[in-house]
Parts: sequence; C-alpha cells; structure tokens
Amino acid sequence: MTRYHVATTGADDAEGTADAPLRTVSRAAALARPGDTVTVHAGEYREWVRPARGGRSDTRRITYEAAPGEHVVIKGSERITGWTRADLGGTGAGTGAGTGTGTGTVRTVTVPAGLFGDFNPFAHEVDGDWLLHPPTGERAHLGEVYLDGRSLYEVHDRAAVVDPPRRTTAVDQWTGRQQPLPDPDATRRVWYAEVGRAATTIWANFGDVDPGDAIVEINVRRSVFYPDEHHLDYITVRGFELAQAATPWAPPTADQPGLVGPNWARGWVIEDCFIHDAKCSAVSLGKEASTGHNLSTQRGDKPGYQYQLEAVFAARQIGWDREHVGSHVVRRNTITDCGQNAVVGHLGAVFSTIEDNHVARIGTRRQFVGYEIAGIKLHAAIDVEIRGNHVHDCTLGIWLDWQTQGTRVTRNVLHDNTRDLFVEVSHGPYVVDHNVLASAVAVEVFSQGGAFVHNLVGGAVRLEAVLDRATPYHRPHSTQVAGYAVVYGGDDRWVGNLFLGGDATSAYVPGTAGYGPVDVGTAGYDGCPATFDEYLAGLGPGDHVRFHGHRQPAYVHHNVYANSARPYEQERGAVVLPGPVAWGLVVDDGAVHLELDLPEAAVAPVLDVVTGADLPPVRFVGADFEAPDGSPVVLGTDLRGDARTAGTAYPAGPLVALPAGPTRVRIR
Repeated sequence: MTRYHVATTGADDAEGTADAPLRTVSRAAALARPGDTVTVHAGEYREWVRPARGGRSDTRRITYEAAPGEHVVIKGSERITGWTRADLGGTGAGTGAGTGTGTGTVRTVTVPAGLFGDFNPFAHEVDGDWLLHPPTGERAHLGEVYLDGRSLYEVHDRAAVVDPPRRTTAVDQWTGRQQPLPDPDATRRVWYAEVGRAATTIWANFGDVDPGDAIVEINVRRSVFYPDEHHLDYITVRGFELAQAATPWAPPTADQPGLVGPNWARGWVIEDCFIHDAKCSAVSLGKEASTGHNLSTQRGDKPGYQYQLEAVFAARQIGWDREHVGSHVVRRNTITDCGQNAVVGHLGAVFSTIEDNHVARIGTRRQFVGYEIAGIKLHAAIDVEIRGNHVHDCTLGIWLDWQTQGTRVTRNVLHDNTRDLFVEVSHGPYVVDHNVLASAVAVEVFSQGGAFVHNLVGGAVRLEAVLDRATPYHRPHSTQVAGYAVVYGGDDRWVGNLFLGGDATSAYVPGTAGYGPVDVGTAGYDGCPATFDEYLAGLGPGDHVRFHGHRQPAYVHHNVYANSARPYEQERGAVVLPGPVAWGLVVDDGAVHLELDLPEAAVAPVLDVVTGADLPPVRFVGADFEAPDGSPVVLGTDLRGDARTAGTAYPAGPLVALPAGPTRVRIR
C-alpha cells in the first residue's frame, strides 16, 4: 500500500513522496491502486480529478484526503484578471467609461476558447427533462462568475448589466408566492456573456468593487471529483473544500453528473468536506446516461414519467442491484449554495446512508426552476437512511420521489425551507421518525405506506392521491421490481407526533385544482377507515373497479395537537391542548435550540418504544416495517441520540423527555 503526497510545490514527474510530492491530484489519481492513499497538502488546486481506478473492497479502498489540519481547495474554476472598463453606450451607461447609474463600473474581459477546452459552460444552457423555462424565453447558462467566492446573477442582454435592479423576492413555483432571495444586494452584481469560436466575452457589474482588488473567477469544468468511467468502486473523498463546478441539470431521466460523486459505482464515502457552488447538483449518487438521457425533452413524444418508468427497467438490465451499485456514505459534509441539489440520485443511491450533513441555500437564488430542486432529492431510495442532517433555507428540504421503500428519515432538523419533506408516488414501507419539521409547509404526502413516528411537526400537512402515475414497488430490500400501482391515498401511520400548528393555506398552489386535504395535523385523513377490516368491508363487488374512489386506512393514534392543529376524526389517544403553545427554533452561532412552553398534558408518557411490530404492514407491497437486515425496525433513539428503553412509556414528540413549562434544549 502506497501513500502518495500532493503539494502546490510539487511536480507531476516527482515520486509522490512527502519529500518529493506530486503537483496535481489528477496525477496521483492516475497512479493510485487499491489500498493506496493520496494525501493532499494545503493550497488551491484547479482541476477535475477523474480517478483511473477504484478499490477492491471496503478494506482495500483508494482514499483521497486532505492532510490533517491543512486546508485543501479543489475548484472547477479559473481566476480571471485583465478586466477593463466597458463602453456599453445608451441610456444609463454613463459617458463611455461604462459607469452605471449608482451601480459601480461595468467591466469586460475576453477569455480565449483554449481555457475551456472542449466544454464551455457559457455556451451551454441549463436544460433537460422536468425543467421549467420562463415564458419570456430567457435561458440560464451553466457558466458562473464569482466575486470573492460569491456568484453573480446572470442577465440576458448587455444593456441589463448597466443598471440592474435590486430584487428582494422571486416567485416560488410551488406556492405561487413571492419568496425572499438570500442576498438582495447581490442581485445588482450581474454578468452577461457572448460566446464566439475563438473567445468568450463577459461583461460584469461588480457594484462598488474594483475587480483588480478582488478575486474574480469563472467556472470552466463540469465537475471537480468525478470519474469518467462507471464501476470504480470503494473510493473515499475526505476533508476537502470542493467548489465552483458547471454541473448540468440532473433530472431522474438523464445522466446525473455532480460536482463530486461515484458515477454509477458502489461503496463510495464522501465525508468531512465543504462542498459549494455547484451550478446544479453537488453530490451525485445518481443515474447514468445509457438508461435514458433527457429523451422527453429531445423527442417530445412521451411524458417524462414514461421515460422514467422505462429507466427503472433499463437499469435492471445493466445490473442495477446491491452487488454493483449504491451502498454509499455521505456524512459530515457542509453543502451550500447550489442551484438544484446538495445530494441527488436516481437509482444509484440504493442502500446508502446520508448522515450528519449541513445543507443550506439550495435553489434559493431561483435563476432557474424545475421539478427536481431540493436539498436532498432521491428517486428509488431503497433501504436508504437519511439521518441527523440539518437542512434549512432551501426551496425544499428533502424530496423522496418514486420507490421510497425501506427508507428511513430519522433525527433530522429542517426549518426555514419553503417546504420541508415531500414524499411522492411511493408505496412504502418508509419511516419518518424523531425529526423536527418546522417550516410553514412541513410534510407533503403524495404517497402511501408511510409511518410518521415521534416527530415535531410545526407546519401544514398536505395529502394528495396520485391516480395517473402508476409507479413500481420492489421485493423487500431488493431492486427487483415486484409490481406497480397508483397512489390511492391513506395507508399511512401517524404515531406519537407533536403537532404545533401552522397555516394550512401555505400549502396551496393558487390557480390549480385537484388537491387533496391540506391541514395542520392529521385531520386530512378524515374519511379514511381506521382499520384494514373496515376498509375491506367498505368495498363493493367486482375486481379492480371496487377499489376506485376508496381511500385506504389511516392508522393514527397517540398524537398531541396544539394551536391550530387538529386530529384525525377516529384517532385513538389524541391529546388536544386547550390553550396556545409558544414555541420556536433559535439558531445561535451554528447551534440550533428548540424553545417550548408546554403544559403537563403535552409531556405525559403515552407510548412504549415503537417497533415494526407495532406498525401494520403496507398494503400494495405487502411488506413489514423492517431494518435493512430484515428484522423489525426499532425506533428507539430520539432526536438527540438518547435511547428509549422497552417497557417504558414516553411522551409524544422527538425527545425522550421534556419538562412542562418553559424550556430550551439544544437539538443540533
């Protein structure tokens, strides 16, 4: 086993020892073999690392790591100097010096084509299946201009660079409401580019900053750490800052390259990194191109849904199974300021763990919109555990879409997102336990077969049946397709949750129709039978037609409701608090505290430890709530990591104990 060293003082024809280090991580990646370690020393590396080979097993990995205690940055960008004053002419352009009306100086630079090689982000639009283009026809590009590490806004003609307006909000595609932009002052710092055969010319308004006194960069590489080949398994990426890549739109019906990721492989570990400023997706665990690549957009003959369904079967034909794909670990990373996702993956994330990450400001600049934007966005999340993450200030926190089965979302803290958790067109079983879901829209369930246990729910709960998209389900703990079905609604379990109110109207999209119940609490399940026997007794004669129009059972008991939250009409053991309950989250120097003022009735012990044996099996899959090893799942660890003991009763909510009266507890 060899340890290669890389340093900014090295040379790629050196031996790669500590005394004679290599100059680039890419050269070390060409040399490293199973069991080897690449140690990268402090400094800035501008390259796309494309490993030549992977490890052989979990104990014979190839490990890429920042040297202990040293700050290592790998960027997909290049620094650009030589900016000159631009004469744009016309109203507001000043007297020919390029000075805008109150916005500083407009500058320009010409970048030779050779800097980009065969990929120029400024020539490629953000485009593909499930993307929504504005009616004005303006298209965002993959290019970015960064001023002292912060990306500028793109505008779509030279004149707009001169005096850009300050914008404080943008319309959210889901709620139809204006949502705040993260930095209104930054919206006046903009760029525009024109691409020629020999060069790309960029105009930029840097506000009151002289680019000669700042660091100005543009992204020139699609990825930062991402193989060209599939099935390079067992690679660890540890301790780096990874930034500024021109990653393309990554829908589930296309190749899904990220700033960093395995590119259809098995057993990667991505840990302890600071990952930021991916144009679209940062960490990709997702699909490859041979099973479909934006065919709905290219052909226009079938909906994306149909191509997505075909991709599932195509993936099975090329070896989509536990032995070849998935089982990745993404942990203890900070992932921020990306246009589409912090973590994305269709098919390739199976059997993986995403834990203890800090995810923030994903999709909030709203320079493009589409149906695939979320902090964590997974399709076919089979036996995936999403645990202990802090997700905030995103358009959508966690979105589990299609084939959410054997999935567990546990001990996460989500707040200040437009929406927290969305589970779409899945049949379960999946478990959501011991989370804090504190945004205005806390939970959206367009699925069936879920179990929500011991959560704090601080916003609206929106339910919807989906009768026009039959989606696959699988044999338990396997990628083998067992069947497919539409979502009738119901077949959910809500046990021991603490509902603290909110505004149900915040979950509506104006001007649309067909929405199911929206409530604050579980009252949206009113009209569902309370048992499976009651459901069967209500069906009429015939075969498939007798199931039409019948909502499935809702298994709801021992929840606590405060403020505007209301219980399911047939709930057992519901506690409805008579007066208002004050509560909130306080973020202080990176720590998150929960503040509550609860009456005695809210903290009374009501439930023993909940296990899979306490949760009725899901209807369509016919499966129990199990851990990945097939044993009954045990929901025995609370939000802070404290254990629940079998035979002991505990109160509703995500903590094993809370006192009555005012309290403040750190939860992250």
